[in-house]
Amino acid sequence: MSDRTAPRARRVRPACALLLLLAVPHASGFAPHLGSRHAAVSSVVRHRPSSSAAATRRPRPLRMSDAAAAVAPTEDAAKDPPNFEKFGVGILRDYRQRLPFLASDVKDGLNLQCLAATLFLFFACLAPAIGFGALFGAATGGAIGTVEMMSSTAACGVIYALTSAQPLTIIGSTGPVLAFVACLFQVAKIVELPFLPIYAYTGLWTSLILLLSSLTSASNLVKYLTRFTDDIFSLLISTIFVVEAVSDIGRTFTSPTSTITKALLTLLCAVVTYGTATVLKGLRQGVYLNKTLRNNISNFAPTIGVVGGALIARAARLSHGAMATLPTLAVPATFATTSGRPWLIPLNTIPVWARFGCLIPALMATVLLFLDQNITVRLVNSPRYKMIKGRRKGSLLDGMHADLFIVSLLTAATSVVGLPWLVAATVRSISHVRALSVLNPDGTVEKTQEQRITGLTIHSFIGASIFFNGPRNLLAQVPLSVLMGLFMYLGISALPGNEMWERTKLLFTDSKLAPESPWKTAVPKNITNLFTSVQIACLGAMFWVKGSPIGVLFPIIIAMLAPLRFGLEKFGIIKKEYMDILDKDEE
Repeated sequence: MSDRTAPRARRVRPACALLLLLAVPHASGFAPHLGSRHAAVSSVVRHRPSSSAAATRRPRPLRMSDAAAAVAPTEDAAKDPPNFEKFGVGILRDYRQRLPFLASDVKDGLNLQCLAATLFLFFACLAPAIGFGALFGAATGGAIGTVEMMSSTAACGVIYALTSAQPLTIIGSTGPVLAFVACLFQVAKIVELPFLPIYAYTGLWTSLILLLSSLTSASNLVKYLTRFTDDIFSLLISTIFVVEAVSDIGRTFTSPTSTITKALLTLLCAVVTYGTATVLKGLRQGVYLNKTLRNNISNFAPTIGVVGGALIARAARLSHGAMATLPTLAVPATFATTSGRPWLIPLNTIPVWARFGCLIPALMATVLLFLDQNITVRLVNSPRYKMIKGRRKGSLLDGMHADLFIVSLLTAATSVVGLPWLVAATVRSISHVRALSVLNPDGTVEKTQEQRITGLTIHSFIGASIFFNGPRNLLAQVPLSVLMGLFMYLGISALPGNEMWERTKLLFTDSKLAPESPWKTAVPKNITNLFTSVQIACLGAMFWVKGSPIGVLFPIIIAMLAPLRFGLEKFGIIKKEYMDILDKDEE
C-alpha cells in the first residue's frame, strides 16, 4: 500500500470491521471478495495476491473470531487502556471475545473435576447464604432474611453463570454489604420512613450508576490498582473467614446454653472437616496410589471432609442423644418472605424528596460494589491460572465491563423485590478457580477448566434446597461446626500465592533459611519489611473499620489503598526500582 492511500485505509478499517461483525450471523456460506486495494482489512478476510487465483478459490467463511480480532485492541492497548471508552464499547468487546466459546463453555464443564468443584462450592456458597441471611434478618428487623438471601443467591447466581463474560466468578453477599445495609436501616429509622422503599430506591440509584460505569468502561480505572491492593483485599477476606470460624467454635466453649461435651464435639467435627480436606487435597503431590486416583481424591477432598465431619456428628447423636446433638443449618421450611410481606416493594410509600435523597447513600454503595466486583474479577483473571477464553495477552480487565453490566441489572432487580444485593465474592471465587485448576506435577497451574456448568449447577442446587423437601431435609442435618471447618479451609486454602502472606511469614523466618524470592535477592530486607508492615497496617485498619460503627466507610478505605501505594513511591519512602519488584503483577 502506498503512503498516499494509507490514511484512507485507516479510515476505512473501523467501518469495514463493523460491517463484517454485523454480517457474522449470516456469513456461514458467504464471504465478500475484496480486491487488493482493500488490504487494510486483510486480517479479517485473507486472499492470495493474485486476483485470478482468488477467483478460482472459494473464500474461507467468515468466523466470529475473525471479526472479533478485527476490532480487538492491540496488546499495548490491553495493558494500558483509556480510563473511559465510548458507550458500550467495553461491553461489546467482552462479549465478542467470549461468545465464540459458548459451546465449549458447556462441553468443558462435563467432567469429574467440575463435578467435584460443584459439590465443594455448593456447601461453600450455601453456608454463607444461610449465615448472612440470619445476620441480614437481625440487622433489618426481619425485612430481609434467610429466604431472601438464599433466593437472591440462587437466582442471581444462575443468571450470572449464564450471561457473564467471566463465569468462574462466584457472586454472593459480603460483610461490607451487610454493614452498609445495617447502616441504611438505622438511617430509615432516624428519618422515620419505611426501610424497604429506602433500600429499593438506594439500590435503583446504585444500579443506574453501575450501569453508566459499565457502559463507559469505567472498570478500566482498575488498572491503577496493583498487587499491593489485591493482596491486602484477598488476605482480608481470608482472615474474615478464618476469624469467624474460630470465633464461632470458641463461642461454644463460653455459651451458657452449651456443654463441654457439645463444645468438644463441635471442635472435633470442625477439625476433622478441615484436616481431611487439607490432607486429601495434598494427596495430588504424593506418591501413593496411581495418578488418576490421587487427582480424583484431591478434587473431592473438601466434599469428603464435609461428609466425614457430618458422619461423626451423626454417630455421636445416635450414641448419646440430646447431649451430643449439635446445631445444624437453619434451612427455611417454606418459600415465603421472612416477614410475610409481599415480594414487590411499594415504591410510592415514601415522599419524593426521600426518593432523590437515596442518591447520597447510593454513591457509597456504588463505590463498595464497584470495588468488590472489579478487584475480585481482577484476582480471578490472574495470569497464574492460565485462562485463555476471551482473553487478550497482558490484560486483567477482560470481562469486567460485561460483568459489571450484569451486576447492575441484578442490583436493580433485587432492589425492587427486597432481595440482598450480590457482588463478586473473593474467597468463593478464588476457591472456585483453584478447584478447577489442572496442575502440573510440580504444583504449578497447567490450565483451568473454563466453563459455565459449575456456576450454573451450584446455584441451581441452592435453589432446589429452597423449593424441594428432600434437599431441604438433608441439609438440615449438616452441623454448623462442619461448615465452620469448611470456612477455615476456604480461608486458609486461598493464602498460597498471596505475596503479602509469604512476606509476612518471612518476618518470623530465619533469613538464611528463607526460600528464594525476587524481593529477597534484589530488595534490602528493611525495605521489604517496611512494605509488608504498611500492608499489615492497612489490613488491620480495614478489619477494624469493617466491624466498627463507621463500617459504612469501608469502601473509602479500599479506594485509598491505591493512592497510598503510589505515595510510598512518589515521596521516596520506597524507591521505584524496589517498588517495581515488590509490587510486580504476575505475567
